[in-house]
Amino acid sequence: MPVEGRTGLQHSLPEAGILTNDSDHSSYIVGEALPFIIPLAGAAVIAFVSGFYGVGLVLFAVTAFVIWFFRNPQRATPENGRLVISPADGRVIRIEETTSDELPGRTFQKVSIFMNVFNVHVNRIPCSGEVRFIRYRAGKFLSANLDKASALNERNIVLLRTADGREVMTVQIAGLIARRIVCWLKEGMQVSRGERFGLIRFGSRVELFLPIESTILVRTGDKVRAGETPIGELT
Repeated sequence: MPVEGRTGLQHSLPEAGILTNDSDHSSYIVGEALPFIIPLAGAAVIAFVSGFYGVGLVLFAVTAFVIWFFRNPQRATPENGRLVISPADGRVIRIEETTSDELPGRTFQKVSIFMNVFNVHVNRIPCSGEVRFIRYRAGKFLSANLDKASALNERNIVLLRTADGREVMTVQIAGLIARRIVCWLKEGMQVSRGERFGLIRFGSRVELFLPIESTILVRTGDKVRAGETPIGELT
């Protein structure tokens, strides 16, 4: 049952502390769509019944778009355990060596993925392991394709630790239109690559921080799919 966390972030707190599969979020349309679909569909019906056919058609089209936006397709995750899989659908807009205030004194390879409004917005776990921490940072709502959005925008940081002790960090970043970050995880959970863990509504950015010694398998401009496209390999 989702409960509202700090401003802009929505957490889902499962009854059990361990997530062994993502069956609770495997429906074709994610549950977060309902607060949008129900009133829009109801308004469309009222408009048609009242004889406002033009308005009804517009509302019906908007309802159809919202249903399509919140689509939640199945994905086939590669079995190679050393691969770090894309957490988001979209396009790679930046690859760089960098540091992070969340883990001071360490250097990472960061891959930034921009999700436009037409991409699937369900986010997926990049590597199997334990959720070490989840940190929400309030911020602005600049266009997510800008480099400064990485540091200034509202964001949610998830740190994963693999069974052999390596750490991979995923950052969900809100954008100009996206004003709600949804995260279904809880600290201490054991998760598997390819499982769904949240979404960002209506256009956004996701960043993946890999250990500096990792091999990056994508290039700037590549299109990637959450749960399927290998971003890097842990070496």
